[in-house]
Amino acid sequence: MSNANGGLGFVFGAVIGAGIGAVAGLLLAPRSGEETRAMAADSMSDVWDKAVDAYEKGANQVASKINSVTPTVNAKTDELRAKVDLARERVDQLRSTLSDSVNQASANVQDAINTVASKADDAAERAEAAAADVKVENVEA
Repeated sequence: MSNANGGLGFVFGAVIGAGIGAVAGLLLAPRSGEETRAMAADSMSDVWDKAVDAYEKGANQVASKINSVTPTVNAKTDELRAKVDLARERVDQLRSTLSDSVNQASANVQDAINTVASKADDAAERAEAAAADVKVENVEA
């Protein structure tokens, strides 16, 4: 970033310096007006050419930097996409495993509830049968 700002500052300074130099040359030159105008036009043409060259050089440097960074950015982007895809697959696997585990646990709990209920019913039936065999007598004292 600072190189780009420095290059732009250099170009701006060169244009301003050339303009000031051209004005000073016009004011201080012991030449005819036509000759001075021709020199000023040549100077401005030279300054313009230098500014264009500096712009093209800067544009080429920026393009070069972009071209040198692009493969790295593309590689990192592809790597990140692959990691995200892998993470999604892993989450899907974990979700499936968790769902299977929850379903199995639910089935086990339901089986346990049914077993306990069946044993409770059996115990209640035995208790009723045992209660039917018990005879209660009133004993008076």
